[in-house]
Order: sequence, then structure tokens, then C-alpha cells
Amino acid sequence: MDLTHSPSNLSLGFLPTPSSPPHRSQISDGSASLQLEPSRSVQAATALQLLDAENGDDNDDDSDVEEFRILGHCIKRKRETESTSSSSSSHPPKRVSAGGEPDMEARRAAVRSWGSQSIESADPDLFEIMEKEKNRQVKGIELIASENFVCKAVMEALGSHLTNKYSEGMPGARYYGGNQFIDEIETLCQQRALAAFGLDPENWGVNVQPYSCTSANFAVYTGLLLPGDRIMGLDTLSGGNTSHGYYTPNGRKVSGASIFFESLPYKVNSQTGYIDYDKLEERALDFRPKILICGGSSYPREWDYARFRQIADKCGAVLLCDMAQTSGLIAAKECVSPFDYCDIVTSTTHKSLRGPRGGIIFYRRGAKPRKRGILLSQGIESEQYELEEKINFAVFPSLQGGPHNNHIAALAIALKQVATPEYKEYMHQVKINAQALACALLRRKCRLITNGTDNHLLLWDLRPLGLSGKNYEKVCEMCHITLNKIVISGDNGTITPGGVRIGTPAMTTRGCLEGDFETIADFLLRAAQIASAIQREHGKLQKTFLKGLQSNNKEIVDLRNRVEAFAD
Repeated sequence: MDLTHSPSNLSLGFLPTPSSPPHRSQISDGSASLQLEPSRSVQAATALQLLDAENGDDNDDDSDVEEFRILGHCIKRKRETESTSSSSSSHPPKRVSAGGEPDMEARRAAVRSWGSQSIESADPDLFEIMEKEKNRQVKGIELIASENFVCKAVMEALGSHLTNKYSEGMPGARYYGGNQFIDEIETLCQQRALAAFGLDPENWGVNVQPYSCTSANFAVYTGLLLPGDRIMGLDTLSGGNTSHGYYTPNGRKVSGASIFFESLPYKVNSQTGYIDYDKLEERALDFRPKILICGGSSYPREWDYARFRQIADKCGAVLLCDMAQTSGLIAAKECVSPFDYCDIVTSTTHKSLRGPRGGIIFYRRGAKPRKRGILLSQGIESEQYELEEKINFAVFPSLQGGPHNNHIAALAIALKQVATPEYKEYMHQVKINAQALACALLRRKCRLITNGTDNHLLLWDLRPLGLSGKNYEKVCEMCHITLNKIVISGDNGTITPGGVRIGTPAMTTRGCLEGDFETIADFLLRAAQIASAIQREHGKLQKTFLKGLQSNNKEIVDLRNRVEAFAD
């Protein structure tokens, strides 16, 4: 072996078998040399030889030799002299790059090159798609009731360094170190959440970690129920949410709520579109759910929370409100608040609240009032609520991992805005715009479920026009108007929904007023006329209908141009 480059005078060699190639690799750390001569097949009898790098002579003066052990063997090497020591200290080894130059700047440059690239530079393909989506949002009319536009500050928080930190647990009780500032952010977000809805922290607590409202709802079920326990919410076909439990007509369990718990829905009156509270009470007393749920995805009228409270008390249920659709209106006092009646309130954070995509859970704490559900109070007036620990434990560690700190910071920004007079004015305009749009469609002989709205959304029944929601939604999409198909109560199933849901928060965020929604009503009616013409020519079936939706269809192109000019 070549020992001339070993500054420590020691070389550890693994001798190859005779069939090994003469390849060798050398690794230098500035003080010793380790040389490996690999073989094609390692044999048990391969000799391990420990070599003295100076001359291999065992007859050196013991005073100049030091011994130490490595790999169970005794090693001898010459002791350093003062001259070699001083020489080594006066000229310390330099870390060099492969080219022989100091590599610190090269390493810094490499880090900057990786870490400082924009999306456009780092991933041009993805950037191009993202720009197309931005262009779609700018040039289109957004009428999906559950969508909105966030401000620059929220987007900055979502794209910030906070995404780097792991912080499993709750403020003050984390599984990782270095969370002192994350704790401050989450605590601030909790405080702002309570303030946004005018809640006393002595009586209410909040968890801001859920990834979505579906996650929030399932955390409530997990914390309070056992598998197989009963829940009751508004039927999905009546405007409820699948996270409240849903079975298809053939009995398939669609949501986790129905897979792990037993769900039975209540429904709206198929003639009026309003919840039938008498039938709800009758059904609840028969079914005896442990959690009764109010709130839904497509219900345009107020909820009678006082009546829900009475029913929950009669059947001994916890009362949960899912205010995902109306949370912004509730915060601005444009809709009735559920907090006076409910034990738990959940919500998304990205709809009318104009925050990041996520969920939130409010829960009561302190002493329970009288007759607040048999399961909660068991008839003992002074008993304390025991929701906080159960719900927080269900969120983490039962269902989620580390919270998304960038989302929590962005939510804190949005909640700060919710408490301002400007936000309350915005939500008032959202409601006025929804009523203006409803009136505009009714004047054009369109049929709306419940003949109007009390909140930010309305339901347009397309069946009198002979249209399906699916075909109409597709025509609107071709014209750069986005809304979503829904099943109208009385339909036979979800395959051919008979209407669409229309909401006003997003376009109100963009500055639209009542007069603008008059224009939007004209666009919507024109899209219905185009869909009817295509359907007459090509039929209702989706496959044949799509043949008529060519991008060069003159009527579609004309309406698209009008929509884009309006949106721009």
C-alpha cells in the first residue's frame, strides 16, 4: 500500500483477495489516511493487517512510540515531536473543495441557489399552470358560495418561514423544542377567534389547528363518541354536509361520519324548502342521537337555534353547530348567532371569513346551565363542561399530526380583520348582494328554493327550464362563470342534480354592488338560454350534450367575452 500521504504516519489497510481489482480509494481528514482496497467477494479469511506507516519496524525505541487500540487491535505509531507539533499548529489543515480552493463560498452559493429561487425559476412548468389559474380567477365571475379571495397579508403568511416548524401539541405543551414564538402565534390566533365572535374566554375555548371543517367535525365525534354512537344532521340532499353523515340510496356509506358512527338525517319540506322542525323533533326523539347537528352547505334561510336547543335537551343530545357557510355573517351580526344555544360550534376559515383554508372548533367551558342535554349534565346543574380536553386530544394526537403554523398565522390575520368595521360593512354588502341577485332572478321568472335568501347564497331550481345542474354548470364554466350543481329536494338522486347554488362573497370581495349583480343575473340567464339551445339540438345526455360545447360556439364565445370584460 502507498503510505507516503499519511500525515499521521498510520494506515489501516484491508488486503483484497487475489481476484480483487487493483482499485483503491483514499479518504483524508487532515490527520490520518484510511485506504480501502475492496474485493469482489469478501471472504472470512481476509487478513486484517495493521501497518506502521513509518517503516513497519517493530524495533523502534519504546520512548518514541505510543500505543492505542482500534477494532480490537493494538496500534503503534511514532509519538509527535515538538517540531512536528508546532509545524502542524502553525499551518492548520484547510478544508478545500475538489478544485483545491477553499469551498465555503461555493457552499454558500449552492444554498442560495437552491433556497432563493422563485417558482418561475425553480419550476417553470408548475409556474405556467399557476399563472393560468390566476388568469382564470381574474377574468372569471366567481359565484361558488364556499369560495372567496384572500388578501396579500394572508398569502404572505401562508408562504412564510412558519411552514418550516414542527409544533405537535398545544401552546405550552409541545413535543418539540423551539416553539416559544409558535406558541405566541397560536395563542394570539385563539384570542382573536374568541374576540371575533364576542365570546368570553371564561365560557368558551377554541382549537385553531384543524386542517378543515370536516376534520373539525370528525374530531368532535371522536372526542365525544364511541364507534357506532348516533349522530343526526341535515340530509345531504336537503342541503346538509356529508361530514354530518350520508348514505347513498343503495346504502353505501359515503363519509367517515357514517362509516364509524350511525347517522340518521332530518330533511327539509320538499314543497317549501324549509326545515320541518316538527318532523325533526319527532325523528330525534325516536332516534335519540348523542350529537344533534345544525348547519349545512346549501340552506338559504336562518336556523332556529332555540328550537334545536329544545329538541337537543329533550333527547339528551349535545348540540353542535357547523357554521362553515355563515360564520362571517354571524361574526358581523348579519345572521343569528348559534353561540347562545350550542355546546360546540365548528367552521371553516376560508369561506365568508376570507381566511386561509382550514377549520376551527369552539367549545363551551365552565359550569353547565340547567337542562343542557342529559349526556352533558345528567341533571346536575353545577356540573362542569368536559369538552376541552376531549376535543383537543381528538385533534392531536388522535387524528392529526403537527399543526400548520403558516395557516394559523394567516388565520390570525383574517380574524383581526373580522373584528373591524370594514369587515362588518363587507358582510352587510354580501347579504344585500345576495338579496339583489335573488330579486333579479325572480323578476326574470326563475324559480328559487324558498323564494329568496337570508344569507349569502341562493338555490336556483333549473327543472322548470328543463335543464340539469350538471349541464348548466358546464356551460357557465365555458363562459368563465363558476358555480356548483346541487340536488334539489325531490330529486331522485345525485346523478342528475336539478339546480345550482350561487353565492355572493367572492364577487363582493372584488367590489361588486347590487347593480353589478343585476348584470350577473343577465349573464346567468343568457347561459341558461345557451344550455337550453344546446340541449334541444344534442339532447340531455352528458355525452351528447358535451358535443355541443365546442369552444368555437359563437354564442358561448360572445358571452365569455362579455364576462371577461366585466370581470377585468
